[in-house]
Amino acid sequence: MGYLPDGMPLPAIETDSAGFWEAAKRHELVAQRCTDCGAFRHPPMPVCYNCQSLNFEWAKVSGKGKVWNRIIAHHPVHPALRDREPYNVVLVDLDDAPGVRMVGNLIDCPNEEVKVGMPVKVCFEDKTEDITLPQWQRDDKA
Repeated sequence: MGYLPDGMPLPAIETDSAGFWEAAKRHELVAQRCTDCGAFRHPPMPVCYNCQSLNFEWAKVSGKGKVWNRIIAHHPVHPALRDREPYNVVLVDLDDAPGVRMVGNLIDCPNEEVKVGMPVKVCFEDKTEDITLPQWQRDDKA
């Protein structure tokens, strides 16, 4: 496992998730979609939960959605987050990928303004040459 300069662990890029991370490097958001039944799934996995097919594609999605749930963390779960507390973590329900919810931070938004149901859009945070994190920002045009 690698670490960022601030000590945060890097996400593990595994066989099932490699396409997701490759797209994020290009600042594109994708989700696995079963090519047999059309079901979207996230996090990436080898087998469709709906029809048990092993066949899938990486489908580009708009990156627009709504905050499905949120938490404001006051106690850091990792020492590298000590200087960032309190910080928000949001679970975003994607508009065009039914059943897919993605985790991230809602950046440039005061914690007291983070609300369930608020429209958001994806943005990307380049962490290293190999890792770009999808994050979220308010979508005032929604």
